[in-house]
Amino acid sequence: MAKRDYYEILGVDKGASEVEIKKAYRKVALKFHPDRNQGDDSAEAKFKEAAEAYEVLGNAEKKAKYDRFGHAGADGPGGFGGGGAGMNMEDIFSNFGDIFGGGGGGDFSSFFGGGGGRGGKRVRKGSNLRVKVKLSFADIESGIEKKLKINKLVNVPGASYTTCSSCGGTGSVRRVTNTILGQMQTTATCPTCNGSGQIMDTRPPGSDANGQKREERVVSVNIPAGVEEGMQLQVRGEGNEGPMNGMAGDLIVLIEEIPHEYLVRDGQNVLFKLGLNFADAALGTSLEVPTISGKAKIKISEGTQSGKVLRLKGKGLPSVNAYGKGDQLVYISIYTPKNLSKDEKASLQKFRESENFEAKPEKADQGFFENVKDFFS
Repeated sequence: MAKRDYYEILGVDKGASEVEIKKAYRKVALKFHPDRNQGDDSAEAKFKEAAEAYEVLGNAEKKAKYDRFGHAGADGPGGFGGGGAGMNMEDIFSNFGDIFGGGGGGDFSSFFGGGGGRGGKRVRKGSNLRVKVKLSFADIESGIEKKLKINKLVNVPGASYTTCSSCGGTGSVRRVTNTILGQMQTTATCPTCNGSGQIMDTRPPGSDANGQKREERVVSVNIPAGVEEGMQLQVRGEGNEGPMNGMAGDLIVLIEEIPHEYLVRDGQNVLFKLGLNFADAALGTSLEVPTISGKAKIKISEGTQSGKVLRLKGKGLPSVNAYGKGDQLVYISIYTPKNLSKDEKASLQKFRESENFEAKPEKADQGFFENVKDFFS
C-alpha cells in the first residue's frame, strides 16, 4: 500500500514554516493520542503515521530530501528512513520532549498526566547545539572529517539528587476536584521537580542550579561527499547534556559552501567560463582549465564559436544520495582585446577586408539563450 503524503497527513502546505509544521503535528497528535482513543487501533495507526511525518518534515535536512525525492528518499539507498513505521510507541513518546517541552509535557500533560500519556517521570533532555561548517569544493568532492570545538553544558561530577518529596519520585502529582458529577481526579507535572522526580541534594562548586557547567569539547564529525549549502547533519548525543544525568541533546551541523575562485556549482555539475582570444578560437589550440582537484587539458577546435559548451566528464561533484559524479561544463566566451598597438590594428584591418570576417547574422535560438543567459550575466 502506497504511503500517504507527509504534508497531507499533517494538513499543511509544502511551503509551511517549521513553527506551522510543529503546530500541525501537535494538533494531529492530540487528536489521535492512544490515551484519548483507547481500544481504537485506527487512531493509534494515525498517531504513528503523524509521528513519522513529523520526524521527516520537522528536520530541515530530511525535509529537503523528501521534497526532492519523495518517499524514495526514505526507502532507497542513502535515504533518511521513515520514523513511524520503524518506531514503537515508546520511541514516539520519547521524542515528545523536543516537540512539547520535555518528556511529553506541555499540552499533553494536562490530558495525560505529564509523561507523554504514560504518567511516568519526565526525562529531562539536554538542548541541541548548532554550528556552521564552511567547506571548499575539494572538501565536498571527497568528504572530510572535521574536528569542531563546541561549548556545551555538562553534568559536574559530585552532584547528587534525592527523590522529590512532593511527588515521591513519580514526576507527577494528582489532584482531586469536587464537581456536580462527583470527584474528578487529574494528573499534572510536579511543580517542585518539574517532572524529573528528583531534586538537587549536593551542588558542586561552580555548577548551576542543575549541577551543570559549560566546558569546551572537541567533536569529530564525518561529513559525507556531495553535501550542499544549507544541509544539516545531526550528530546524536553531542549537544548539551541532560540535567540530572538526563539524555543529551544533539549537535546540528549546518553546511556552508566556500565560493570557488573560478567555478560555480549547479547541482552536481560545476560551470566554468573560459575567455578565449580570437586567434585561438579561429586556429584552434590546447590549453589547461582549472577544475576542483587541479587542472585539466582541453582541446579547442578550429573555428570554435562563442557560446560553445565543452563537457569534462566526471569533473563535477558527487551526490550525497546517489552514485557517480557530475561534470564540468566549460562555456566558451570569445573576448575582444582593448588598447591595440598600431601594428596589431594594421593586421586586423587586413583580416577585416577578407570575406571570412564579414558579420553574419544567425537564426534565432531560444533554447541557447535560456541555457546561458544567467551564466553570462
